[in-house]
Amino acid sequence: MTNKSKVYVALTIAGSDPSGGAGLQADLKTFAACGVYGFSAITAIIAQNSAHVARVEPVAAAMLTAQLDTLVDERRPDALKTGALATAANVRAVADAIARLRLPAPVVDPVLIASSGARLLDVAGEASLRELLLPLARVVTPNIPEAEALSGLVIDSRAALVAAARAIRKLGPRAVIIKGGHAMPATAGRAIDLLFDGRAVVEFAAPRLPNGGAHGTGCAFAAAITAYLARGVELEPAVRRAKQFVTRALRGRFVLGAGRPTLDHLALAK
Repeated sequence: MTNKSKVYVALTIAGSDPSGGAGLQADLKTFAACGVYGFSAITAIIAQNSAHVARVEPVAAAMLTAQLDTLVDERRPDALKTGALATAANVRAVADAIARLRLPAPVVDPVLIASSGARLLDVAGEASLRELLLPLARVVTPNIPEAEALSGLVIDSRAALVAAARAIRKLGPRAVIIKGGHAMPATAGRAIDLLFDGRAVVEFAAPRLPNGGAHGTGCAFAAAITAYLARGVELEPAVRRAKQFVTRALRGRFVLGAGRPTLDHLALAK
């Protein structure tokens, strides 16, 4: 980017991951890889690595509000996403800021529980997410367990996947994309993400890579969608390009220690 070129800005509102594989650190790497400058507002300081979450320390809602107000005073982002919000107070602060500061409709990654089982949004926060944030969303990006929690349905077939997407959209987001990283019999051998925008159901498929997934794939997918939306790409092609980004990052994954593989967020640049 130069001073003469358009600088696209995306904002992530999320918790930290000091290992860099997920959370706002991974979001910022994804934004950069997709040609977008990244803003970030932290919601929780999380002690974690690729294997487990040791401790979650929420940021006070007033501090989160101050971060957002200060960032927007500098430059209103072209797109934004939310990740782990930790508390109901933080959900309310984000929803209030979106309305008050006239921010773009967010990409909502409804991070409820970490893969290790640690809760990253309290129970009251989950209710506030449904009530306050989902109705503001440009798109919500749950994985299959999160989609089951939001829809109240068991997802064990393609028909159930579509039914869950329809049920979640009734909560208010303009569109829903259910991530297919969690395998089920109907999609064996393929990772299928399903998008429903109220009119059509669109599937994005890629071969399921052997030896499992990696830490932070959901964060990277939502962040890549956000980056492409910031660049003015429409939702469906943004999702398609985000799928390609994650597939390439998965192919380049590596292991840092004894935990799960880590995505190569910079694979596009190689």
